[in-house]
Amino acid sequence: MAGGAKPAPLLLIAAGGTGGHMFPAQALAEAMVRRGWRVKLSTDARGARYAGGFPHVVEVVQVASATFARGGVLARALVPFRILGGVMTAVLAMWRDKPAVVVGFGGYPTIPALAAAVVTGRPRMIHEQNGILGRVNRAFATRVGKIACGTWPTALPAGVEGVHTGNPVRAAVLERAGAPYIPPGDYPMSLVVIGGSQGARILSDVVPAAVIALPEALRRNLRVAHQAREEDVERVSTAYGQAGIRAEVQPFFADIPRRLSEAQLVISRAGASSIADISVVGRPSILIPFAAAVADHQSANARGLVEAQAAILIPEGKLDASVLEAQIASVLTNPDAAVRMAHAALGYGRADATGRLVEMVEALVEKET
Repeated sequence: MAGGAKPAPLLLIAAGGTGGHMFPAQALAEAMVRRGWRVKLSTDARGARYAGGFPHVVEVVQVASATFARGGVLARALVPFRILGGVMTAVLAMWRDKPAVVVGFGGYPTIPALAAAVVTGRPRMIHEQNGILGRVNRAFATRVGKIACGTWPTALPAGVEGVHTGNPVRAAVLERAGAPYIPPGDYPMSLVVIGGSQGARILSDVVPAAVIALPEALRRNLRVAHQAREEDVERVSTAYGQAGIRAEVQPFFADIPRRLSEAQLVISRAGASSIADISVVGRPSILIPFAAAVADHQSANARGLVEAQAAILIPEGKLDASVLEAQIASVLTNPDAAVRMAHAALGYGRADATGRLVEMVEALVEKET
């Protein structure tokens, strides 16, 4: 190296192939590249297909991995061998190019890198998006130096401590962080309905009926933006239209950050990313956790906002039009309470989540050197 300069430190990020894992991983990669680090992403073939948003200087390393959740009996029987092969490959790679730190974001594809870090003694930490640790993060919770928690509180094993960093949000959301909240009143109001990619049909079944049941004085002022499954769009649009309610119904809104900033109330599933967006912008919400989520982690995700008195929780099993109508009305007819909810949400949010992750990474490296 010219002039005897030290090579840039290496951050090895390990992440599974879902948005929940890859988005915070991408945010950390972007921040560390800007700080002069070399960054590698360790994932499987599925995860590599989601890596297009990472900085082009990030090397994507595909490792052998597998999950017990898919495939037939033979495929599941081969899972341990595929994972072991990935671990051995990762160990060899780690001896050749020693990372300063390894950060896992969850999912089976993180096993090789994290296991190799344990074997070679490299500094390591994990980030958990949800309020309950995923299977892989739970397995490594006692074998890492730090645990960054996207949702707070996060259920952790006995004796294990976590740090509330929050979940990184995309730049378009950060641009709307803390946008002034216009309380509900006798003027046009916006209701935003966000359905997750799974289980959103119940929102399409119940929300229109609840809105239609609102007192006319409220209903006439409402404008609804409702995200629904493609197969539900027509019937949901028809339901609103026949009741004379102004509504946009689409499978996906590219401008959700703007819509959140203009909303008086948000009705949403309790996915970790949705909660992060709602809290960073700072809006009152009614949360309906997806009942079939693994370990009921969406209920855990919602807990912090609910305890902060920023959100109303309705369990899916208790959701019907009359219950939801009453809760919508309770927010939209009480502007002072709505303002308090908005401020509480903003207080719970972590707009600086990426920066907190960076600080944890660098502190872990300093501790080990």
